[in-house]
Amino acid sequence: MAFGRELKRRAKAAIAPLVFLAITGYFGWNATQGAHGLVAYAQRKELLQEAEADHAAALAERDHWQKQVQGLQADHLDLDTLDERARAMLNLANPNDVIVPYGQSDRLY
Repeated sequence: MAFGRELKRRAKAAIAPLVFLAITGYFGWNATQGAHGLVAYAQRKELLQEAEADHAAALAERDHWQKQVQGLQADHLDLDTLDERARAMLNLANPNDVIVPYGQSDRLY
């Protein structure tokens, strides 16, 4: 009888620490592996760096196109840019021009 009572007393004494240990483990796991944990934070940082690199590339491309467009504006007409675009659109060349054929992957625009 005494053995059974001792066993019940120790079991009751162990329940509360085990529950609190389980809760601590649950929150610890979520702090590292959960949707807002450390692993997700590292993944979001990598995605942010990729997005910033894409943004910088898009800005560079936009600046390139703005430079091209500025050469064709009426208030500041760059004759070289106008000549280049006219020849490209009409598929014409000056007899003194040296023509270098490009493949599809080598196109500038």
